[in-house]
Amino acid sequence: MGKILVLSRHPEERAFLFSQAQIEGLVYTSPTVEKSALLLETTPVDIAIIEADLADNALLKAGLSRTPAVLLAGPDEERLKAAIQAWPPERHVDYLVVSSKPLDLARNRRVLATARELSRLKNDLAQLSSKKERADQKLERVYAEIKDLGGALYEGLARELEKRASLQARYVWFQASKQKFENLLRKIYAANDVSNLLNSVLEIKDIVRAESLSIYILENSETLGPYLKPLVWDDAYLAHADFSRYIALLGAPDFAAEAVRAETTIRLADPRFDPRYAKRYRDHLRVPVRSLLVLPLKSEAGVVGVLEVYNRSDSRPGEPGFTAEDEQVLRGLSEHIAMAMTKLNLIQFDALTGLLRPDPFFQKVIQRIESFTKRRQEGGSFAMVMGDVDWFKHYNDHNGHEAGNRLLRELAVVLKSAIREGDLLCRYGGEEFLFFLSGVGNIEEATLLTERIRKAVEERVFPHEQFQPRHDLTMSFGVTLFPSEKLGQPGAVSKAHLKKFAAEADLALAEAKGKRMSALHMNDRLITKNRVCAYVRDKAKVMSKTSILKIGKDQRFVEKRNFPRYYTTTMCLYREGNGHKVGSTVDLSLGGTRISAETEFPVAKVLDLFLVLGGQARMVRGEVVYCRRASPAGAYYYSGLRFRELSPSDRLALEAYFRSLDKREIPLA
Repeated sequence: MGKILVLSRHPEERAFLFSQAQIEGLVYTSPTVEKSALLLETTPVDIAIIEADLADNALLKAGLSRTPAVLLAGPDEERLKAAIQAWPPERHVDYLVVSSKPLDLARNRRVLATARELSRLKNDLAQLSSKKERADQKLERVYAEIKDLGGALYEGLARELEKRASLQARYVWFQASKQKFENLLRKIYAANDVSNLLNSVLEIKDIVRAESLSIYILENSETLGPYLKPLVWDDAYLAHADFSRYIALLGAPDFAAEAVRAETTIRLADPRFDPRYAKRYRDHLRVPVRSLLVLPLKSEAGVVGVLEVYNRSDSRPGEPGFTAEDEQVLRGLSEHIAMAMTKLNLIQFDALTGLLRPDPFFQKVIQRIESFTKRRQEGGSFAMVMGDVDWFKHYNDHNGHEAGNRLLRELAVVLKSAIREGDLLCRYGGEEFLFFLSGVGNIEEATLLTERIRKAVEERVFPHEQFQPRHDLTMSFGVTLFPSEKLGQPGAVSKAHLKKFAAEADLALAEAKGKRMSALHMNDRLITKNRVCAYVRDKAKVMSKTSILKIGKDQRFVEKRNFPRYYTTTMCLYREGNGHKVGSTVDLSLGGTRISAETEFPVAKVLDLFLVLGGQARMVRGEVVYCRRASPAGAYYYSGLRFRELSPSDRLALEAYFRSLDKREIPLA
């Protein structure tokens, strides 16, 4: 157990820090710099927790230089962040917030655990260096004896020199492994979405010299019961359709399932004849399993998943497969991975795109509808929209599955920015996305809102889209409106109803994608796609079940954008004559904006605009790309502007404004 020093002049802070640190080791507390300096001089300390205002005291510098990990403490997080910047980058310096907030307490535990692990590694390195030094001294004595004895003992000298070279090589390997371990920990804790976390986890292979890796999350299903679903299988992100081949039922004879049931690690040199060597290992791994290491991922709430690595690439003679040292390394990493998985809430969110998964999506929709019903809000009706990527199989076949995964992640960002604050979005499966639109008056309004989402995709530039059948990356959408009789009483809408509405939207989606024409084996060039179609219950109210939108040729302008578009309304001022007029943005991106104004601008005109971004106004210049009337009888015009000569400070202001839009929390009710 390590030794920890807590230095604080304030009794309450000392007590708080003592309670936090005592889990990690033996804690010494001190109220003065003098006593702390004496303790650091006489006693090796693994972690020093120092009141931030005392950290640069000259009496402490010598003792702290020998301490592996230094943690600054105080109640003000911003001051603590600023204080650690003054320390050399090679020192491990972090901070603990003196606060009883749950988030701060959880962070403090992670910081202390990381510091403890770092101290252990540094102490191991010091011991190894000490052993090396003793070995070097021994070699020097042996060399002196051999020199005296002459050439008769040359063979013994050679063996001793080989031993020394082996020791030196192991020392270099240990240094490199320690650095990789520390870098991986930083990446795991810095991961702010599922993709970043999984990309970091794949680096584990290099640390334990494994050929491939799988990582699972523990889930529960009405039909299957508890089971393990792979987020990564044999180094590959899985498409939705592939999950069923690789899942592990918790009651099945299976290595991953056994690791969860027994909450134990499994390490085997040759698992092929073990009864837990399930069919999915035999038939679906790229290379037969020669050695295996399986660990449960456990957080404070229990087991959340499983980590598996296969086939150690450089097993030593007499020590086949993964070693006890590999197991110890992975056990330390598994705790941090489990905490990161819990923080990112992978139970609710899709691992590839970061969007809601179907079950949590349906739960949130039911909560939203019940909230409207209880409050008797007159907010119109609700709509369900199913969207699907056009010719996605062609994209995957032409560019590879990894490119397809990157496309889905980028599409998720575009779709999130295209919906309104009160709407919901989930990845329904494969390349399908399901939307919940609230506060829509009728099917026409729901279809118009969906058309805006369709255009957001059509107008975005995606990698490799030039190789698609229409030289563009597009999506088709099907829309259905919730029947009014389902919205009267609390509990009237269930998960089964929502699945039925999703099936209706899927029927309209099939119409939008031209599947009837495809079934007749018509040429793909004759199939329209890239449309919005509606499912209509009462055909007397709407002409047909095909696209409601009738867009004339004069309105078919498409502005491709290289930046994400944000549908945000903010005030803007533009110069006209000797004065200024007021308009508003319809959407905004780093490349330009569309504004609504009373003035009809000529194409290529350059406007000086004042954009109101949150609490500040920025002046930018924009060139008019197009201008059209907002509606046939309306007094306003929509004008598309491309920014010209955007300064670095204006770009930073726009990026900060977009980040503030991304961080908006959508309430459940």
